[in-house]
Amino acid sequence: MTFRMPAEWAPHERTWMAWPSPNPTFTNDEELAEGRAAWANVARAVRRFEPVTMVVGTGQSESARALLGPDIDLVERDLDDAWMRDIGPTFVRDGDQLAAVDWVFNGWGGQDWARWEHDSKIARHIADIAGVPVHSSPLVNEGGGIHVDGEGTVLLTDTVQLDPGRNPNLTREQAEEAIHARIGTTKAIWLPRGLTGDYGTFGTRGHVDIVAAFAAPGVVLVHAQQDPAHPDFEVSKEIIGVLKGQTDARGRTLEIVEVPAPTVLTDDEGWVDYSYINHYICNGGVVLCSFDDPRDEIAAGIFRRLFPDRTVTLVDARTIFAGGGGIHCITQQQPKV
Repeated sequence: MTFRMPAEWAPHERTWMAWPSPNPTFTNDEELAEGRAAWANVARAVRRFEPVTMVVGTGQSESARALLGPDIDLVERDLDDAWMRDIGPTFVRDGDQLAAVDWVFNGWGGQDWARWEHDSKIARHIADIAGVPVHSSPLVNEGGGIHVDGEGTVLLTDTVQLDPGRNPNLTREQAEEAIHARIGTTKAIWLPRGLTGDYGTFGTRGHVDIVAAFAAPGVVLVHAQQDPAHPDFEVSKEIIGVLKGQTDARGRTLEIVEVPAPTVLTDDEGWVDYSYINHYICNGGVVLCSFDDPRDEIAAGIFRRLFPDRTVTLVDARTIFAGGGGIHCITQQQPKV
């Protein structure tokens, strides 16, 4: 059997999310309340298009239900944090057979603030709930560290899969072999790094899903910082340069679609990595990060052009980004079979 990870735009059975609980990402009750409100806004936006299951910490269903409303399914499991893209399984399919890839999760490279005793088990919990077999991988990896076109191509970054805190001494070739073996890809396109803000306190050290993502086979969306004052101005140029002229697994030369970054450059913590690339495609819809920024509608226009048959919904993602990620980072799709 050959199991492959479908593209995100393939039909979904449902979306999985994880409910924020007290942890180092949310340092006080006010931040936790703001985080939960933001997660709830995303869950309700996705629920317009497909079922959503929220994994909530043990004993937290009642408070979660109050914010989520009656239409979100809840299951209780012990949690450390709330980034379902990274802690949840990567679903793969072969015909009408579905399986769940369980990567090794170690808190984004063993970061000193991170906890992962419970989160490292979530992929298996979800596989059990979904009733699908688990395909374990020895690779330390997260769902936000890969992006596929569904036709054999995967985007990776040197600073994630080759991170000494994740996979010390691993070569590119070994990392590719481990990725291909589990998600059925045949060609990896490596980017040198992620956005500057992603190397801050709560960053992932370079997840690809905030800087580049497939929009269709042969079409890649890329974050384009247009202000030379921001260090991502040079990062964007480098990444676009790497992607230009690249071919995918089927030999197509990639079409690069540059998505202008929001105009906001900094917050109280320093450089921001606000990005429209960290969107989520669901059945009939695209849930897009917004930042109360003049470029929100420019980005929405780009996505409407690329996904004319889907409804583009803007959801304020500033609170989520303050915690270290975006809308894509808190969602995980289960493909329909």
